[in-house]
Amino acid sequence: MHAGIGDVRLSQSSEPVPPRGVATTVAPGIRRLVAANAGPMTYHGTNTYLLDWNGGVLVIDPGPDDAVHVGHILGQAGAPISGIVLTHGHHDHWGALPALKAATGAPVHGWHQPFAPEVRPDVALKDGDRVGPLRAVFTPGHAPDHLCFMQGDGTLFSGDVVMGWSTTVIGGRGGDMAAYFGSLDRLLATESALYLPGHGPPLPKPRAYVSALRGHRSFREASILTALGKAPTTLAGLTDQLYPGLDSALRGAAEANVSAHLDKLEAEGRAMPSKMGWTVPA
Repeated sequence: MHAGIGDVRLSQSSEPVPPRGVATTVAPGIRRLVAANAGPMTYHGTNTYLLDWNGGVLVIDPGPDDAVHVGHILGQAGAPISGIVLTHGHHDHWGALPALKAATGAPVHGWHQPFAPEVRPDVALKDGDRVGPLRAVFTPGHAPDHLCFMQGDGTLFSGDVVMGWSTTVIGGRGGDMAAYFGSLDRLLATESALYLPGHGPPLPKPRAYVSALRGHRSFREASILTALGKAPTTLAGLTDQLYPGLDSALRGAAEANVSAHLDKLEAEGRAMPSKMGWTVPA
């Protein structure tokens, strides 16, 4: 899950509404299906990727619990589905998993400590493990079980940790801002020519954009500290200051981001709660 929450100015890419039920080629041997779960937190919908490998197809993120989308995956695969790969345990990425597994019998590959209790990987992955041509890259922050998957040619399936249409929501549902900073640093140290995100279009030459995302989070952190240095402030008050004119539909996501920043700052000894609200240590 993610949303613009005032940060769309960072957006690197946008696109018209993609076709439904049609797998479009986004890189050699990789096709993209977009589920019909569009919304302020999902853009045009969740991306499901079909990766041709060894005479079969790996499905990366089967998407939401939607029988129509499952039918599209089965109809567009073009070869036996030999594996199902999960980037993380948010429902819009794995909801279709039970139906797709029942239809194909394909083994499920996911983090060895899944965030969603309903998810039980057949192949429990750790950082660096291989799934066909892919290498798992542990990138927590948006979710504690988040994995990116790197292909040998530099293509990275980036899940929800980096998307071009919007910044990523951190906080709530297993979010951790400190871990997210670490994941961005790890991606900056990883050479990649193309990101294929969980929502939105492909991101070519992503390094500068990832650097901008990290800079933006550092700016948010500095803005919070500046506000707290002036006067103790509640979470709601900070959100009002940081996101003026925010659409009410995005309020929860914005507060989750601010809360995650505060948790990180408190752990670092740079902010603390008080009876009057959040403040900086004396």
